[in-house]
Amino acid sequence: MYDGIHRPSFSSPTRRRVIRCALASVLATTILAGCGATDRADDRPGTPRAKGFPVTINNCGTRTTYDKPPARVVTIHQHPAELMLALGLKKAMVGTSFPDSAVLPEHRRDFGRIPELAKKEPSFETVVDADPDFVYGGYGSAFAEKEGRSRKVFAEAGIHTYLNREYCGKGRVAMADAYEEIRTIGRIFGIQGRADELVTRLEERVDKTTEAVEGGRPVPVFVYDSGDKAAFTAGGKSLGTEIIRLAGGRNVFGDLDEVFGDVSWEQVAERKPEVIAIYDYRGSGSVEQKKKFLLSHPALADVPAVKNQRFTVLPLTSTLVGVRPPYAVEDLARRLHPERFR
Repeated sequence: MYDGIHRPSFSSPTRRRVIRCALASVLATTILAGCGATDRADDRPGTPRAKGFPVTINNCGTRTTYDKPPARVVTIHQHPAELMLALGLKKAMVGTSFPDSAVLPEHRRDFGRIPELAKKEPSFETVVDADPDFVYGGYGSAFAEKEGRSRKVFAEAGIHTYLNREYCGKGRVAMADAYEEIRTIGRIFGIQGRADELVTRLEERVDKTTEAVEGGRPVPVFVYDSGDKAAFTAGGKSLGTEIIRLAGGRNVFGDLDEVFGDVSWEQVAERKPEVIAIYDYRGSGSVEQKKKFLLSHPALADVPAVKNQRFTVLPLTSTLVGVRPPYAVEDLARRLHPERFR
């Protein structure tokens, strides 16, 4: 495996009995006999533990103790998969799902080799069929109880789970959350040094960009996520707002006390954005459809960004807690202040 630590096979009869029991609890009203103690060899007293373990992580109200690094990982949503790949954990990945946008070029080849379990969130049964010991979810919907994928159900199957910290209900999301997410995954997999090195590289990328745009006039930016009757946009609590600021811009709805919220088209016009950042992701309409809508909206006719057709595109994954936000800062800065990067 990725760290050279020997691990027992996860297709053992014991593990399969645990999984069958969890499936039975979801799909039937009675529990099969034999679903009690698992008697797993690696949990017995005296079993050697991996160096630096056990590690206990508190995540969104769930406390988990890891006696060794996870060996078989399924990611639900794209940004957890890219974070795993950025940490060099491709050998531990046995499945992913719900790709939102084009994968970062440096991870494209490895990402393409991971089995895709579903175009959207996979069913509990589909995840279990991949025989994971760890499931890493990107959006809260990864562990939707009404769809049979609650963290409790996975725990009953002997499978650890982790949810992206952005969905722990803290409110404001910042670049620091992206760095802390990387460090936490590094702890879970026993590669803290590697995680710290990655964070340092990402911090340096951001610092280099902010130095390039320092002293420039902040460009007023309107984020268009979706919506026709009203505009669904990024508010002041979003990571998108911090990305815009670090890139030498100003979110015209940075005073909106939410991560995302609806505003009227008249409000957009009043704030005169000079650039419109279009969030691009599956299921929200194409970028071209969004541009066409904005260009034809009568309330926006005199908005500088529309008059000058100054649009930029940000994949939604670039604004989520993970490895992408520092890249987004650099990409956006080059579009807001092209003269600083010649």
